[in-house]
Amino acid sequence: MTWAVVPAAGRGSRFGGERPKQYLSLAGRTLLEHSLRAVLSHDDVDGVMVALSPDDRDWPGWRDLGGKPVLTCIGGAERADSVLAGLQALPGTVSEDQWVLVHDAARPCLRALDLARLLTVGQADPVGALLAAPVRDTLKRADRVGRSQSTEPRDWLWRALTPQLFRRGGLTRALEAALRAGVRVTDEAMAMERLGLKPCLVEGSEDNIKVTTPADLALAEFILAQARA
Repeated sequence: MTWAVVPAAGRGSRFGGERPKQYLSLAGRTLLEHSLRAVLSHDDVDGVMVALSPDDRDWPGWRDLGGKPVLTCIGGAERADSVLAGLQALPGTVSEDQWVLVHDAARPCLRALDLARLLTVGQADPVGALLAAPVRDTLKRADRVGRSQSTEPRDWLWRALTPQLFRRGGLTRALEAALRAGVRVTDEAMAMERLGLKPCLVEGSEDNIKVTTPADLALAEFILAQARA
């Protein structure tokens, strides 16, 4: 049994607009629906817990998607707060040792093959795993006035993607430890790394993008259209 947790309590302030970006329309569905259906597409994923803002007025009230249960809980101010709330709200039938996927609400282009590879590799790893992509661009370090100061080596650098896969109990403890220490973790792997653990990097597709700007939304629509074709 594997469940997914999707933090969807944010408003996407960098995107702009009155509506939270996860509810924007993309190829006939919302960003959030695309992301949920993508993570639920694998036979081994039994259901999803969505962490919502307490004042969310756009949630459509789904109780299932694709024949699988969709549950909700109240998230928090930061991503880590929402993921932790989602972990704590999972059904009691999901044990501490069972695997949980965490996926971004605004990452609609997850490929089924990448998800399958992550589950296979991650469940065989003692720590867990995350989808990631090697950094291929030249990296520059800027000074305080925005001028290029130096070129940084990109060897061994990866961009973290989602989903990320960890055991329910281990990830819960890692997030709780980070919150107690006042550390703002930006993804689940960072919380695990703080405890000295080393998650496995599973190379995923470069087009598994997170929609952050209006340009990203147009790109995601193109990617989904290509996938359908």
